[in-house]
Amino acid sequence: MKILNASQIKLADAFTIENEPIASIDLMERASKACYDWIKRILDKNTEVKVFCGMGNNGGDGLAIARMLIHSGFKVEVYKVFHKDLATEDFIINEKRLKKTRGFVMHEIRSKDDFPSLCMKDFVIDALIGTGLSSPLEGLLSELVKFINTAKSNVISIDMPSGLFSEDNASNNPDHIIRANHTLSFQNPKLSFFFPENELYTGFWHILDIGLNKAFINSLDTRYYFVQKELIKTLYNARKVFAHKGNFGHALLIAGSKGKSGAAFLSSKAALKSGIGLITAYIPEACYIPFQSALPEAMCLTDENEDYITSMPEISNFSVVGIGPGLGTEKQTQNVLKLLIQNSPKPLVIDADAINILAENPTWFSFLSKESIITPHPGEMDRIVGKSNSGFERLNKAIELSFKYGIFIILKGAYTAIVCPDKSVYFNSSGNAGMATAGSGDVLTGMVLSWLAQGYSPLKSCLFAVYLHGLAGDICSKNTSMESVIAGDIIENIGKAIRKTFY
Repeated sequence: MKILNASQIKLADAFTIENEPIASIDLMERASKACYDWIKRILDKNTEVKVFCGMGNNGGDGLAIARMLIHSGFKVEVYKVFHKDLATEDFIINEKRLKKTRGFVMHEIRSKDDFPSLCMKDFVIDALIGTGLSSPLEGLLSELVKFINTAKSNVISIDMPSGLFSEDNASNNPDHIIRANHTLSFQNPKLSFFFPENELYTGFWHILDIGLNKAFINSLDTRYYFVQKELIKTLYNARKVFAHKGNFGHALLIAGSKGKSGAAFLSSKAALKSGIGLITAYIPEACYIPFQSALPEAMCLTDENEDYITSMPEISNFSVVGIGPGLGTEKQTQNVLKLLIQNSPKPLVIDADAINILAENPTWFSFLSKESIITPHPGEMDRIVGKSNSGFERLNKAIELSFKYGIFIILKGAYTAIVCPDKSVYFNSSGNAGMATAGSGDVLTGMVLSWLAQGYSPLKSCLFAVYLHGLAGDICSKNTSMESVIAGDIIENIGKAIRKTFY
């Protein structure tokens, strides 16, 4: 699914109106019906519903939704907010339709004195301002937004939380943005939905298909995508009947230090559960017994040092090499990473402490094999590129780093972003907050390593690993709870995630 900017969404609206063909007011009716169908499923008919409508097309959506709710017997009051002199044509049409509806109640808001009483038990529909805003709300609208936020009512925003920009909100006023519990957005998600600083405003967001022309949307250029099962499934190559383990690669994982053999174990087991043919872990001597006892399916080489990695093994016989989980940052270990970067002709998978070592030695990025993959969480990303003030800023820094060195960056978090050397970005649709647990990143590293070893391209390997990792976490949390998910549970559900996606 493409992530479009405000002007592209406007173009998609216009193209659909002209070529379906459909009248603008009828497209608005279709969008409003999609919202109404979603809202009525969660709304109690005894709840007081207050619909705040600006005088643009977002307000027109609000008027149509209010009319539909009234027809269904909900208790609805509409508030028309006079924040500008003239309403749009479609707003005026829907206002006339509402006024013909038996039982409608409409109030006018021309100043702060007209604000209604609101409380936490009220249900507010925010239809003040939609997509396309480029400057912070001011005047009556900003005062109303602050008033609604203070009341802490349940809020559903239509298309966008009023006041939120669709992309970069660095210049926005956070006090002048609606804080919604849910956002019902039309057709395609907005870029701003994917950044943690905006969760306060969007709440849980939902994409409603309103029938915009899909061929036209597919023709639009964007570098941002929202990855769903439909894409992942098309990239998979089914196994041949006469396949053997040699067909699915042999990876080397350099990992572990004293007290952190678990990281090497989790990563190696995740690689095996994702279909790799063979995996060899190169670990310190102290990790050997716990690792080999816990995972007899993996092969094992040990460093001569008891507690941490001090030398680089021979890498020429391996399909792919990964490094980082539980590695530590000892001086000799840092030298191993340097030698690996200098001597590996193939893309590497770099995670955890190996990323932290890279952050301390930024010139080493220049020697990385093209299409290598690094998997930082936000803190590790900040160590590499400097602290960011927002998720939007951090993403742009990751894009520039990826482009400069020709590497893939898996920027972990909610909606994990896969940043590509061509500056395209793939946001992930699977996963949940229960995966914020120790070892979850080690599991992801093993999965990336596995798909890469099986012969998939670096991009496909990232897409498979990130999506299936998240889906395995979703299966875990559904069967138990987010709070109880641990990394080992994610591994045990990789097989179910694969079956659910590909079979």
